[in-house]
Parts: sequence; structure tokens; C-alpha cells
Amino acid sequence: MNDNPPPYQTDPRVDDYINALPEWQQDICRQVRDLIHAADPEIAETIKRTVRPYFVLQGNVCALLAAKDHVNVFLYDGAIVPDPEGIITAGHDNKTARTVAFREGETINAPALLAMFRQIIANNRAGGWRKLKNRPE
Repeated sequence: MNDNPPPYQTDPRVDDYINALPEWQQDICRQVRDLIHAADPEIAETIKRTVRPYFVLQGNVCALLAAKDHVNVFLYDGAIVPDPEGIITAGHDNKTARTVAFREGETINAPALLAMFRQIIANNRAGGWRKLKNRPE
């Protein structure tokens, strides 16, 4: 366990969620958490839907959900953020969120995930994906 506090504001409820997971899932969640905070220093952490960690900035950016054999990162992008490296694993046709799933031993494509986080945040600041998606071309 890392004894150094992260360089960003954390929510103790998110800490509790992560700390209760198996070690390999904790590692994935912490890497994703570091990336989302690296994407923008104004990211805030919260808990929604009773126990699920959410990362928000002028709207949802992403959420974590640990399953038995993987960790899901739900990207709240309305399927409008480009995925040039093909990291999306589910929800390709979903109207609100797509998923990137990480299994034990897999490497996180940090540059691709960071780029997606930054684009979601930029879209949130521009009024959110719903507004952007409905904008006339």
C-alpha cells in the first residue's frame, strides 16, 4: 500500500470503496483515479447510486465499478468522444456511457484513456454531450 497521499482532493468514501477490493482491482482503480485527476485538477470525487465512485466536473465524467473478474470504467460521453485506439470494450451503441473494462494483469492504455477523459471534460465545459450531440452541423 502506498503511504504517500495523492496530490489531489479525495473523497473518503471513494477510498473506502477502493480499499475493500482485491489488490489487483485496487491497483487498476488507483491508476484510473490518478489519470482522471491528471486530466483536470478541478475533477471532484463523489459517490452516486449508493456505493459507486463517480468523477465529476460540470457533469459526470466517469464512474468505477469493480466486478468479479474486471473493473469497469464507465465513460459518460454520449458515444461522441473518439476512440482511435479502440479501448472501448462495451456500450458502443449506448446513448449515455461506454465502458472500458480492465482485467487482472492488463495494462491500462494511459495516453488513450487520458485523452478521452480530457475530451469528456471539454465537452462538459461546452454544455455537455447531450447539447453537443443535438447541435446542428
